[in-house]
Amino acid sequence: MKRHENSRRAFLAGTAAVLATPALSQTSNYSTPFENSTEVERDPNEVVRHNISSFRSLDWQPYFSNTRNGAILVDVDSRALHYWSEDQSIYKLYPTSVPLTEELTRKGRTTVIQKVVAPTWRPTPNMRERNPEWPAVVEGGAPDNPLGPLALYLGWTYYRIHGTHDTRKIGRRSSNGCIGLYNEHITELFELARVGTQVLLI
Repeated sequence: MKRHENSRRAFLAGTAAVLATPALSQTSNYSTPFENSTEVERDPNEVVRHNISSFRSLDWQPYFSNTRNGAILVDVDSRALHYWSEDQSIYKLYPTSVPLTEELTRKGRTTVIQKVVAPTWRPTPNMRERNPEWPAVVEGGAPDNPLGPLALYLGWTYYRIHGTHDTRKIGRRSSNGCIGLYNEHITELFELARVGTQVLLI
């Protein structure tokens, strides 16, 4: 009996070690490219699980009294952007990047005030303070421009809904305040949205 119990314990210990190995190596491999970054959260597995459970279609009525000029809802927790056209014939759901922390997140109502092709990126004074190595300006159209090819400027200073060339950021807490989309998605939304489109961040 004792011998059988020892064999069982050895088997369980060995199985646990084997099962743990991929998880450890995956974590190690993932963290290496981003270990010096301030822009990517540390647990990508949590992000994936969270998005799978909460990335779903929504109705506009609980969030807006009407859809005049169209309506955009950004759900920071589910990392999703919802768009409804004014006549409600078009509904779009896009995965997004969202701000790194609650302190960088602004919630509430605003509107699209400007649509910009090839937007120029200028980090805010607070961003330069946190990351003094960043350039003061990156011209529109540059391959490393964090705003991507298109941006919807919001009524809040410094806040944008924009594209990104760094697709690793989508679905994660990875921005300094803005909402990021895949470039093909911002291209689509840019055509649909207009100056005056309602925006709600929750």
